[in-house]
Amino acid sequence: MSQNGKTLQPIIIKRIKKGGNKHHGGAWKIAYADFVTAMMAFFLLMWLLGSTSKGDLKGIESYFNAPMKVSLLGGDGSGSSTSILPGSGPRLDRSAESIGPSNDSMDQPKTEKTAAQAAVARDETRRMVLLKNKITALLKERPGLAEHMGQIRMEITADGLRIQIVDDQKRPMFDIGKSEVKPYMREILRDIGSTIRDADNPISLTGHTDSTPYGMGERGYSNWELSSDRANASRRELMAGGMPEGKIKRVAGMASTEPLLPTDSVNPINRRISILVMTREAALRLLGTGLGTTPMKDKGNS
Repeated sequence: MSQNGKTLQPIIIKRIKKGGNKHHGGAWKIAYADFVTAMMAFFLLMWLLGSTSKGDLKGIESYFNAPMKVSLLGGDGSGSSTSILPGSGPRLDRSAESIGPSNDSMDQPKTEKTAAQAAVARDETRRMVLLKNKITALLKERPGLAEHMGQIRMEITADGLRIQIVDDQKRPMFDIGKSEVKPYMREILRDIGSTIRDADNPISLTGHTDSTPYGMGERGYSNWELSSDRANASRRELMAGGMPEGKIKRVAGMASTEPLLPTDSVNPINRRISILVMTREAALRLLGTGLGTTPMKDKGNS
């Protein structure tokens, strides 16, 4: 169509239609869920590391550093533990025979046993103190023996009551090179024998000399034989004082191997007789199982 010879162009009107609430998709929800899952895994890992012992952590580290070595040789971190986490129940993939008794069932008897041993040790120490005081009082009461108290040394050790009668240059216990007991030494030994005879603990008796060579030395009658003979002579005097023969479980000569004065091994004080009233633990350790396991009993003031 034309007007006055001109062609008219059509008018085109574009209308933009605005849509309502349009769906945007759920990609953000997936990303958020992945983030939350990662955070849960992270905190779970932190909790596991915080509740795992150092030994298990070291085993885990060893496994990842050398997985084949741990798998072949075994050990912590290779599945040898009895539970997944400390404090949890036993693993379901382990049989009851392989797991064995639980730690809780083992700790209780061990604690009770330790407490019992401590109670026995305290009781034995108390009795050893009483025995020591009784011997001291008896020797002080004996006429003529008070002057020899400086030669008698008593101490309570981990092995029991140790009574040592040491030599004195002015008052020797034996003549030089002899095993015959001097009269005053005989009285001391018999008094000690009558005092400790009521103690049920076994007795160990040892003889000691100084380092001065004797006779033919090691090739003949030496300090070894001399110390043994003196220990046996002392044993006979203890028995003369009333000590039962079966109470003495060991008699030995130590020669000069255990001097009282290591820096002065020729000093007369190294010549001595040592009497040890053994505790239960010392008797088991020194004499063997089944010997000397009965503790001392209270008898009078002992």
